[in-house]
Amino acid sequence: MAEFTLELNDDQKQVKDWLHGFAADVIRPAASEWDEREETPWPVIQEAAKVGIYSLDFYAQQFFDPTGLGIPMAMEELFWGDAGIALSIVGTGLAAVGVLANGTEEQIGTWIPQMYGDADDVKVAAFCSSEPDAGSDVASMRTRAVYDAAKDEWVLNGTKTWATNGGIANVHVVVAVVDPDIGSKGHASFIVPPDTPGLSQGQKFKKHGIRASHTAEVVLEDVRVPGHCLLGGKEKLDERLARARERAKSGGERVKNAAMATFEASRPAVGAMAVGTARAAYEVALDYAKTRSQFGRPIIDNQGIAFQLADMRTRIDAARLLVWRASWMATTGKPFTSAEGSMSKLYASETARDVTAQAIQVLGGNGFTREYPVERMHRDAAIYTIFEGTSEIQRLVIARTLSGMPIR
Repeated sequence: MAEFTLELNDDQKQVKDWLHGFAADVIRPAASEWDEREETPWPVIQEAAKVGIYSLDFYAQQFFDPTGLGIPMAMEELFWGDAGIALSIVGTGLAAVGVLANGTEEQIGTWIPQMYGDADDVKVAAFCSSEPDAGSDVASMRTRAVYDAAKDEWVLNGTKTWATNGGIANVHVVVAVVDPDIGSKGHASFIVPPDTPGLSQGQKFKKHGIRASHTAEVVLEDVRVPGHCLLGGKEKLDERLARARERAKSGGERVKNAAMATFEASRPAVGAMAVGTARAAYEVALDYAKTRSQFGRPIIDNQGIAFQLADMRTRIDAARLLVWRASWMATTGKPFTSAEGSMSKLYASETARDVTAQAIQVLGGNGFTREYPVERMHRDAAIYTIFEGTSEIQRLVIARTLSGMPIR
């Protein structure tokens, strides 16, 4: 049996240092500008593509790291640079995970490369699940997909919201209802290829944080996609729906839907993003506390400041360990018997929110201005407790898993 260790191996350390250098030299200097512009930072994404960070190959290498630490390590370093720009770089990954989790080998090989493009012509992708009346309540989803057997096409109608890269994406992955009688079990995911008629961008949101990441509504009006764009294929879907109908009649076990499978796979990665933002804010606060003098001594000499920094660092390290555990479990096939994925996302996201607030407090009035980055980091951190399952939903998932009861 291999010796237990939390030490990164040499290859992981090399990748970590490379990512940290890109975050420090390319992402962080551009952070304030793109936050103010509230636009997708295409030049930064292109730089990431040129060096190989924004590419299918890079994420595949990290995804297949046998320790499970490749993805969380990458997320932490990029989001240490800046959350908004980093989300623009990694946002395509959620759509890619949706295809990996539910698609056939042919679909994976066909569509994921088109999500990224290449260094000379970068593309992005969007995963579209949330709706104006169906966020955490996925059973209330209204977007419909109806099969036209004569043409072997699916016809999609509805409105999606809060879609990262929505409307500007080359490839959209859309979750829609195919059988409304069985609630969330009657959902399926579809690829909407580039330039498909009927898909348009709705409202682009002006956000509190992560402003460099494009977030918008996606409107689907009689969008027709070929039958082969149903992720997993129709035969697999028909089998799954039949099982779900039988279980619904008998009151048997639940069946996971495609959207929830995607979120479950990505939650530890979101936790790692939060750890990166928290760590960045903590480091700014620590440096400031060492150099800022009041009453003739650095403010870190005061217990009130020193103890805050001690708590901040402790929570960050604890959050990272939860993320690493969940990532290792997912990679090695260990079941989340205590909802460890949701635990990691819950604790890390609330750590980022609290640590960035404490960083502002350490900096005092300076922390409240845009002259220092902790103000932006605090705005950015607010999203972690909301997207891909709010903190309340994570607690619900954990509680239901521990109790085995349908807690509402």
